[in-house]
Amino acid sequence: MKNQVSQAEDRARPDDDGQGDEAQANRSSGGEGVLTVIIAFVANFLVAGAKTVAALITGSASMTAEAAHSWADTGNQIFLLIAERKSRRRRDRAHPMGYGREAYVWSMFAAFGLFTAGAVVSIWHGVQQLLEPEPGGDFGIAYAVLAVAFVLEGISFAQAFRQARKAGRERGTTTLQSVSTTSNPTLRAVFAEDSAALIGLVLAFLGILLHQLTGSPVPDAVGSILVGVLLGVIAVILIDRNRRFLVGQAVSPALLESVAQRLGAHDSIERVTYLHLEYVGPERLYLVAAVDLVGDRREHDVAIALRAVERDIEEHERIEEAVLTLSTPDEPTLTFEAGARA
Repeated sequence: MKNQVSQAEDRARPDDDGQGDEAQANRSSGGEGVLTVIIAFVANFLVAGAKTVAALITGSASMTAEAAHSWADTGNQIFLLIAERKSRRRRDRAHPMGYGREAYVWSMFAAFGLFTAGAVVSIWHGVQQLLEPEPGGDFGIAYAVLAVAFVLEGISFAQAFRQARKAGRERGTTTLQSVSTTSNPTLRAVFAEDSAALIGLVLAFLGILLHQLTGSPVPDAVGSILVGVLLGVIAVILIDRNRRFLVGQAVSPALLESVAQRLGAHDSIERVTYLHLEYVGPERLYLVAAVDLVGDRREHDVAIALRAVERDIEEHERIEEAVLTLSTPDEPTLTFEAGARA
């Protein structure tokens, strides 16, 4: 059964709203996910310090917005590290479905932090600069810091991109599909935040450059506002994705169909009449199925056979718990429309 569930995940494909077989695709993403977050933390911490110094020297609104952005990202990485650690604890009596959903809670905290410490501060400072403009200076320092920041943020983004591309290749999807549909919130958060960081650096550069060329602080202030709007959009998207998984994000029909087919191919199962799969954490699934066992066994033997199949299913590292019940003779076999997708 372990191989059957694994193969089912291998064959599933996500669509616009589903997750496909990312549970299998991200099999080894635990350690790699922590590495991705640590690299992002170190990069953001160094960048935040450099931007803060540059903002104090130059008085640039865009640089101040970027400093707020980087400090927000640095704090967010701490939340994401907590998410990785807490969500991987084994289930116990107090939490029979495990602690997987902790990842979505702490990732949502990080998204709220990005919205408040990043977006709100950047927009507020930009508006303040429009109302009470201040002269800028030492543009060379600003450009140098932006260049260094772009390199450091690029290194962090490269790690997140590498992890997402690897997952996408294993699932047969694009990198962006992998990021948008994955049940791993830390990968999605780091990828989105690093993407926003690189775009924000370009906006800050343009704002400072136009400030230098025109002598007007307005482009610089507008750059700060645009950075804030960008962070706000990213934060809202991340909050929404975490909300979906907290309230019960459905798996794709492609994954559901594949798992049903593999269950039906089990030596002890004649047919499947009902199947429910639910994400209970990053790459963790809860499985409930109604099956008709092979043969006509005594009640005692049926109970033993059901428990044996359940334990067999739970050997797969992505199945948190499997619960099987017997089908009644009048229940139809579970079928799927050809080419059904989530």
